[in-house]
Amino acid sequence: MEVVVAGYGWLGRALGRGLVERGHRVIAVRRSRLEPDADEADVRHVRLDLSVPGAWRALPPAPHAIVACQAADERSVEGYERAYLRVNEVLREYARQRDVERFVYTGSTGVFGCTDGRDVDEQSAIDVDGGTAGILAQAEDLVLGNQDEGPRGNVVRLSGLYGPGRYGIVDRVRRGALALGPGDDAWMNWCHRSDAVTTLLAVVERGRAGAVYHASDAFPERRRDVVAWIAERLGIAAPRAAGGAKPGDARPRTNRRIRAEKTRAELGIVLAYPSFREGLGDPDAWTV
Repeated sequence: MEVVVAGYGWLGRALGRGLVERGHRVIAVRRSRLEPDADEADVRHVRLDLSVPGAWRALPPAPHAIVACQAADERSVEGYERAYLRVNEVLREYARQRDVERFVYTGSTGVFGCTDGRDVDEQSAIDVDGGTAGILAQAEDLVLGNQDEGPRGNVVRLSGLYGPGRYGIVDRVRRGALALGPGDDAWMNWCHRSDAVTTLLAVVERGRAGAVYHASDAFPERRRDVVAWIAERLGIAAPRAAGGAKPGDARPRTNRRIRAEKTRAELGIVLAYPSFREGLGDPDAWTV
């Protein structure tokens, strides 16, 4: 199978390696130059800005699948529109014109804006109020084919990603930016990059057209428990909001438990890291 991976960055590159290991051919697309690693001999690199209308014409004529892993380069409505609407519009046209069998978009659990701690799964109604979350919701509609009669894609909503080279949560606790205090009973939801890749591989190979999937670990945690666990392993007292944490970090913007049992059951996924405790592992390996 030939797979176009759009947005060949921290997640896309790990996915590309997983695809190659499973015998697939990978076309890696990104805007900026990236030097191939020694183990990427079977990956074809294409430098291309997919936010430009018609850019899809520079891509291979007949891939079997597209995985859209692009990320916004700025947390603004304009940045999100460029990354998640314009790029997906171009990729959707590519899929339509080239009869691509599968189009998978890595969305976000940020489409659930609820703050009451409820459980949300793959079939729960999304809950957003404009802004960047509204852009994410529009991107889902586009990919799923809810706006026209084009091909129906898949959405894989990702919880907070972490893994090799990305342990910012540890640094936030160390600095006191993530602390005990108001709102620390809010749920936090995580997904190790390895498990995100496993989910994406399964969707590429056997996902149902038009289905929404979740990539999230099995044990969401209260923020206070996350802070306390990390602080203990850092050998520091758990920071408290009154000690200088930024006001924006004190109260959660969202509070919900992301459920992914239906995804794992349908696709036969076994998590390598069922909770953030296994995923973070040995503190000696933490880098930020």
